[in-house]
Amino acid sequence: MEGTPTAAPEGARVDATASSEADIHLEGVTKRFGDAVAVDDLTLSIERGAFYALLGPSGCGKTTTLRMIGGFEDPTAGVVYLGGQAVQDLPPYKRDVNTVFQSYALFPHLTVEKNVAFGLERKKVSKSETTTRVGEALEMVQLGQLAKRKPGQLSGGQAQRVALARALVNRPRALLLDEPLGALDLRLRKQLQIELKRIQRDVGITFVHVTHDQEEAMSMADTIAVMNRGKIEQAGTAEDLYERPVTAFVANFLGVSNLVDGKVLERGTEIARVETPDGTVSVPCSRMSETPGEQVRIGVRPEKIELVPASAGVPAGRNALRGTISVASFLGTQIQYLVTAPGGEELTVISPNRDGAHPSLGAGQEVLLTWDPQHTFVVARDA
Repeated sequence: MEGTPTAAPEGARVDATASSEADIHLEGVTKRFGDAVAVDDLTLSIERGAFYALLGPSGCGKTTTLRMIGGFEDPTAGVVYLGGQAVQDLPPYKRDVNTVFQSYALFPHLTVEKNVAFGLERKKVSKSETTTRVGEALEMVQLGQLAKRKPGQLSGGQAQRVALARALVNRPRALLLDEPLGALDLRLRKQLQIELKRIQRDVGITFVHVTHDQEEAMSMADTIAVMNRGKIEQAGTAEDLYERPVTAFVANFLGVSNLVDGKVLERGTEIARVETPDGTVSVPCSRMSETPGEQVRIGVRPEKIELVPASAGVPAGRNALRGTISVASFLGTQIQYLVTAPGGEELTVISPNRDGAHPSLGAGQEVLLTWDPQHTFVVARDA
């Protein structure tokens, strides 16, 4: 019946593989709000001690997924496991996790140390142990000297650190972070990204971090799951997702990608050939599963491309597409070019500003975009 989570008795354990390795496991989890599907039959496993990021645009289901792990939303279907035990029927306070929200939610009338101690005092932890653990938590976030201040006397970054200490002092199985840096300015966000990664390594517990900021996820997470329309399109390390995206959505969400339609001509033992409207390119077979005759899109990142005048000819062993520069923008550390290909695609090229690189290349000039075939990736053609 819709609206009733998959039956699993409290304390039930997931299968042997998931229970032995996964700190957090979601099995076939779906969440509907009326007719809208926020999370669609999602299965994922997060190992103990991982820094795991749920990355995606607004409305992709990442926050709803986090809230179901924390117990703030009930799944419409599926099972949520913590440490191998089904918990989807347990309220948040009975789950061994803590959540840090973007809003901090500090008590304005309590001092920093009293805010951090709040959870321990509710659990009736002894006064001496509470004092010790609060002191350790504040030192961990480098706020020991501000213990007697109240939230109104703190900066945004300091308040976020207090919220983090308050969550960590309970020594939870996992810490859930819901856009925790979203309200901070760019400088503070970058500073706290480094701090969060350091703290996670120090405490060794599982962090699950929700964000729409690709750079934030890439700078901190061991594993990133890119979500779109309630599903995970691809999960892996930052390098995997950036260098070897498997869908056009992932390719474009993590940085800029140049994507060109093509058809697989032939596939050898190591190299495949793909025909595009702008020329034929080589692709390592390890980077594609498609067979001859299939429609695909070939991709290459802007910084992998080198521009040369069209008259120079194609360097040996490199892929090349022909185009005309439409815009050349000097950005200090780099020069960004927009190049129009014969097929009508607008391709982006980023060249480092080294020794006056490419001073003669400007708008209206015909060029070749060349790159190492090893930097080519392939994604499915959208239907």
